[in-house]
Amino acid sequence: MQNAQSPNLAQLYETDYARWLDETIEQLKAREFDALDLSNLIEELADMGCSQKQALASNLELLLRHLLKWKYQPTQQTPSWRLTIRERRKQIRRLLRDSSSLKPELERRLPEEYANARELAADETGLSLDWFPTQPPFGIEQALDDRFWPQS
Repeated sequence: MQNAQSPNLAQLYETDYARWLDETIEQLKAREFDALDLSNLIEELADMGCSQKQALASNLELLLRHLLKWKYQPTQQTPSWRLTIRERRKQIRRLLRDSSSLKPELERRLPEEYANARELAADETGLSLDWFPTQPPFGIEQALDDRFWPQS
């Protein structure tokens, strides 16, 4: 709670983020809605949503990139690639478990993240970009399936 000597919440947001969070939580618990720093609270909540979507996109891109490398460079497959594929699948499932409303985001982001994965896979492998199909050779369900290991 804020006392007479405490800076206002908008100032705290700029100078002591941890304290701003603590005081905002206390004000919410006490239902002191008039004292809230609404503009920064709204910004933080919006950023949280963006952060989850970005985490999903990042994990999807990394998964797709490694699946491409697995499929198109079978002689170079390493335990590290297998581990990355397994970890990204788990991370995506965890994000979807915690926020099921993100599921449509996977399909929406697939074209962009596949394009990114394709470019990065070409860079990492030294293969021509033309070596990789312009459209994903597997769908979301396959990519997330622990039994799916693309064959060349």
